[in-house]
Amino acid sequence: MLDEINRDRLIIEKVMKGINQKSIYAIMNVLFFAIVFNSCSDKAYTPKPRGFQRLEFPAKVYERYWIKDCHYEFDLPVYAQVEQDPNFKSHECWYNIQFPQFNATLHLSYLKVENRESLFKMINDSREMVFKHIVKADEIIENYISSPDKHGIFYNLQGNTATNTQFFVTDSTHHFLRGSLYFNAHTNIDSLAPALSFIDEDVHQLIKGLVWK
Repeated sequence: MLDEINRDRLIIEKVMKGINQKSIYAIMNVLFFAIVFNSCSDKAYTPKPRGFQRLEFPAKVYERYWIKDCHYEFDLPVYAQVEQDPNFKSHECWYNIQFPQFNATLHLSYLKVENRESLFKMINDSREMVFKHIVKADEIIENYISSPDKHGIFYNLQGNTATNTQFFVTDSTHHFLRGSLYFNAHTNIDSLAPALSFIDEDVHQLIKGLVWK
C-alpha cells in the first residue's frame, strides 16, 4: 500500500514539474515576441519629416529694359533673361522673362488699345484666364493697381494651381500689358512658396517701374 502511494506521488510530482516548465517556456516566448513586435512597430510607424530643396536667393538688383519697337519699359532683375515668346511670333511685343535659377517663366503679352470695346474685351479675357484656375485654387485674391498712368489688377491664386501669379495693367487709352507666372515643374505650393514669394517681388517691381513708350 505504501509503495503504491509513493509511486502515485512521484507520478504527480513529475506531471507538476512538466506543467511548470511548459508554463515558464510559454511565458518567456510571449514576452520575447511582445518585445520584438513593439521594437519593430515603433520603427515602422515613425514618420519621416518632409524636406524641400534649399534655395539660394540672389541680391535684388535691377536694370532698365526696353524692347526696341515695343511700347513698354520696365525694371528687369539682373538674374533674369528676356526672350521673345516663340509661340506667338505674330505678336512682336509678346516676351517671356526667364528665371533659370528657379525654373520659372513670366509671360508678358502686350496689346494696343484700339477703343473702349477692345479694352473691355482685353480685361474680360484676362479675368477669364485667371478664373479658369478656380477649380484647383483655394482662393483668388484681387489687388487693385492704381496710379496716374497705370490701372489694373494683381491676382494672387492660392493653392496648388498651375499659376499663382497673374496681372494686367493699362493706361485705358493706348496700352495693355498682361503677365502670368508659371513654374516649369509639378506644382506643389509648399515647395514653391519661397521661390514664388521671391519672384513676386520682381513682378511688383516690374509693375511699379513700368513706363509706356
